[in-house]
Amino acid sequence: MAEGHRATAMKDLPRLSAEDFVAAEKMPLRFVLDQIRSAQNVGAVFRTADAFRLHGLDLCGYTSRPPHRDILKTALGATDHVAWSGHEETVEAIQELQSKGFVVLALEQASGATTLEDWSPASNGQWAVVLGNEVRGCSAEVLAAVDGVLEIPQFGVKHSLNVSVAAGMVCWQAYRAMGLS
Repeated sequence: MAEGHRATAMKDLPRLSAEDFVAAEKMPLRFVLDQIRSAQNVGAVFRTADAFRLHGLDLCGYTSRPPHRDILKTALGATDHVAWSGHEETVEAIQELQSKGFVVLALEQASGATTLEDWSPASNGQWAVVLGNEVRGCSAEVLAAVDGVLEIPQFGVKHSLNVSVAAGMVCWQAYRAMGLS
């Protein structure tokens, strides 16, 4: 261990109670999960939403909803306090968010997309990012409905990331850009 650094026991870390989390100010960011196949991915996004104290999640189409066993397994209790709502149609969820003043972006590889590192969401705005299906990504209908597209530059063979990993990257960029770090 480097001199001057001391390990902190997990029990000594500052933590909010679930009640304090609900009452606390949230990062003005939501995720719209569009046709996510894996309930474990959904649970992992709940954990990320907890870690960054997001405004909430919108679970669309056949995306699993709590109390699905695999969501609960990976969310580790985050479903108890992270706000979420279910929607049959993703485009309707996007339009509802837009009507409430949210700027809705899709996370997708597309021409004209803003790279994640160039995205600078203002902390006084309201933002939502659509995370598409693990195999097909965001549909043409979703891309037509959103206000813009974000892209995470990738340099490997696959040119794809796990949806929960991508969610974490979006949160970190939003956190930094909003001056919350």
